[in-house]
Amino acid sequence: MESTYQDKLNLSRKDRKGNQNFLKSLKKKKGGNLDQEFHELHEEVFEEVDCLKCANCCKTTSPIFKMKDIERISKFLRIKPVKFIETYLHLDSDGDYVLNSSPCAFLNEDNTCMVYEVRPKACAEYPHTDRKKIHEILDLTQKNTLVCPAVAEIVKRMRERV
Repeated sequence: MESTYQDKLNLSRKDRKGNQNFLKSLKKKKGGNLDQEFHELHEEVFEEVDCLKCANCCKTTSPIFKMKDIERISKFLRIKPVKFIETYLHLDSDGDYVLNSSPCAFLNEDNTCMVYEVRPKACAEYPHTDRKKIHEILDLTQKNTLVCPAVAEIVKRMRERV
């Protein structure tokens, strides 16, 4: 991971409580232009961030695999869904299918994804900072400030705006 990306994560880890408190305060501001502000910052930051130089999400966390994801990826890999689950997944404490290990088994050495065209919905939507009703996932956003340097930067810039 590029050092500037690592620096962003290190700063976010140091100010974990500050980010947590800030995002908690935003939860109370349902509606308004919170979605619009996040979406603008999402676009701005992702003009600067190259996910292929980082891939920390793929190296450290697992997406949730829904049955549709499992079926789609299995078909792409030409294996049965049961075999896919046996080989790559387990049920977590919430009853969701997640990867057996990190980094992701489908992460190539150049940080590209072997199953990119059919990747799980959770991967396609990550880091979720351009979602509608962002106030509903601010806890997840806070967690993602520790994984994704782009999210760390988005939250940092949002704090500067408010």
